[in-house]
Amino acid sequence: MSVRSCVYGSVALAITCLATGCATTAPQTRQVAPPVSTDQQAAAQQQAAVPTAKLLKRKVAIGRFTNETRYGRTLLVDASQDPLGKQASDMLATRLVASQQFLVFERPDLDKLKAEQGILKSENLIGVDALILGSVTEFGRSTTGKTGFLSGTKMQTAHAKVEIRLVDTRTGFVFFTASGSGDTSTESGEIAGFGSKADYDATLNDRAISAAISDVQSSLVAKLKERLWRTDVLKVDGTQVFISGGASQGIKVGDRLALYQPGDKVKSGQTGFEIALPPSVVGHIQITQLFGDNETNQGSVGHIVDGSLTDAQTSNVFVGEVKE
Repeated sequence: MSVRSCVYGSVALAITCLATGCATTAPQTRQVAPPVSTDQQAAAQQQAAVPTAKLLKRKVAIGRFTNETRYGRTLLVDASQDPLGKQASDMLATRLVASQQFLVFERPDLDKLKAEQGILKSENLIGVDALILGSVTEFGRSTTGKTGFLSGTKMQTAHAKVEIRLVDTRTGFVFFTASGSGDTSTESGEIAGFGSKADYDATLNDRAISAAISDVQSSLVAKLKERLWRTDVLKVDGTQVFISGGASQGIKVGDRLALYQPGDKVKSGQTGFEIALPPSVVGHIQITQLFGDNETNQGSVGHIVDGSLTDAQTSNVFVGEVKE
């Protein structure tokens, strides 16, 4: 190729690049749509802006469950210490503690309400807002199977039912009952001698009881949260009020609580029960300090912001949430 041809070729290439835009250009940015819509983003931001509702933890005690079924019962086993009932109460206690909404106390040897009422007067144990009693009323296992030419299947099923009742420890009144049931199963099969073997599956018992507890848990928690949170006044010193309960129950510095005077108790001619009239607000306090290091010795100090209270009135006044 001649020198003249090379020059002409270079000039032609340069002209072509100028015409077609061979020059380097800045990369263009591309907008990517978010994974959620604009309305969903606005709703999420609005929900995040809503202040978290204040939670004061109620105190509950779980009495040992009883096994009212014949499963696993022998003449040598104490009904109050039956493994099936113990397992049900332990599972419920674990769920309530994990919810972080309650202070849960163990009452393994309390099967009568009088024992809990006596605890309310004891200095060593904490009285609770509600006592949970329960029993396993149904439990059983069954095995079914089908056999065909060179094949077979076997299914093991476990069924459990629990009954729970909530008792007001101050009056002995059962104010709530609920039941829950659960079923679990496992299946195995063989074809021409190959496949899984259907050995006894002991975990079915645990899973059936767990399912029954889960079935009743939501209604139980909802009812417990409806109970009025209250605590007692320990001492009054001028405008300072010392009360039971601290950080473990969800109390924080700056909280505003109400001072209530219980309503009169009147016996109902219709039911024969003694009915307490609604309490009245006699003042408010604002928490200024917390003290204590565990559930048994925690307390709070509040400053009276309105109303009045003397040390002589402490036995007839209790502290509760401010009703909006």
